[in-house]
Amino acid sequence: MSVNGKKVLHMDRNPYYGGESASITPLEDLYKRFKIPGAPPASMGRGRDWNVDLIPKFLMANGQLVKMLLYTEVTRYLDFKVTEGSFVYKGGKIYKVPSTEAEALASSLMGLFEKRRFRKFLVYVANFDEKDPRTFEGIDPMKTAMRDVYKKFDLGQDVIDFTGHALALYRTDDYLDQPCCETINRIKLYSESLARYGKSPYLYPLYGLGELPQGFARLSAIYGGTYMLNKPIEEIIVQNGKVIGVKSEGEVARCKQLICDPSYVQDRVEKVGQVLRVICILSHPIKNTNDANSCQIIIPQNQVNRKSDIYVCMISSAHNVAAQGKYIAIVSTTVETKEPEKEIRPALELLEPIEQKFVSISDLLVPKDLGTESQIFISRAYDATTHFETTCDDIKDIYKRMTGSEFDFEEMKRKKNDIYGED
Repeated sequence: MSVNGKKVLHMDRNPYYGGESASITPLEDLYKRFKIPGAPPASMGRGRDWNVDLIPKFLMANGQLVKMLLYTEVTRYLDFKVTEGSFVYKGGKIYKVPSTEAEALASSLMGLFEKRRFRKFLVYVANFDEKDPRTFEGIDPMKTAMRDVYKKFDLGQDVIDFTGHALALYRTDDYLDQPCCETINRIKLYSESLARYGKSPYLYPLYGLGELPQGFARLSAIYGGTYMLNKPIEEIIVQNGKVIGVKSEGEVARCKQLICDPSYVQDRVEKVGQVLRVICILSHPIKNTNDANSCQIIIPQNQVNRKSDIYVCMISSAHNVAAQGKYIAIVSTTVETKEPEKEIRPALELLEPIEQKFVSISDLLVPKDLGTESQIFISRAYDATTHFETTCDDIKDIYKRMTGSEFDFEEMKRKKNDIYGED
């Protein structure tokens, strides 16, 4: 918004950047936050060496957030590392996710004939271009269901599981009966992201995800934006159904439009579910991941008789988020039963032994309306996915509702060049 010439005041009731998705440091603060009695044991090292994300997410190397960061030059304030591997769970074991032809042929996830069929499917996806009907091979991207595309390539259930959940990154199987165009593009995004750095398609910022909002704050400041942390919000002032200001510590900041997360406007949002997250501190890498210092594991719902996937994000001291020799694995999923911790048992078993667990259950809150009347634009709560694609879709949606026009990456690039000059 600042880049677009709007006058932006950003107020946050917390003393740190990032709200719900902050990185907590020192470790003592994490213990306090989760009401764990006593101080962290000496074996945890120095508290200051820890930056623990409350919400675990990786960035797709070729995804929307990386484009936003590159175009806005927020990358000048951040350093990233490639995540070392992406794994999928099958029959109680974990396997590396094959996403190139060579990996597909070498993978122990599939038998020989299945590998050939999967390779054909990957070649089809790589050549697919929704603007060029010659690449369709009899499939109508806007009409043919993904289920029928899998049938065309004769792919078995296990392969469908990891393709839909570990490559296309769907959380449920609803996509099977939807037009295949989006799924094919999602698999392309995964492959292109992987092609950029080789080990996995995911990136992670050194010192934790809390660095992202700080980077955007610095950018906003360059364009005249103002940030105020530790600012309690007493009231959102609405007149004739439209927002006109925000009251804090007896003062009113006047505005024409307001963007906020659901926690500031409980009466304007509704609950559509819950997300369970368990932060686990380990003194060892996860078994069967080739001692990776960072990885993602996806447990497809079919494998554990659930409706939605379970995700594990693991990072370590290599990312300056933990003391030397320590690993942070964060398990997340959408809650489906009255006993959420039982639901994630398969994931916790992969992580044993666990030194310390921090359990949180968050409501999935979404705005009740689009905000066009009140001009109060509310973001959705963070979902259980371990990447930022759904969050970016939400940002672009809010942008469109506020400005009436689509978010344009190229336009952002041009505005940046006006200030910094061409590259």
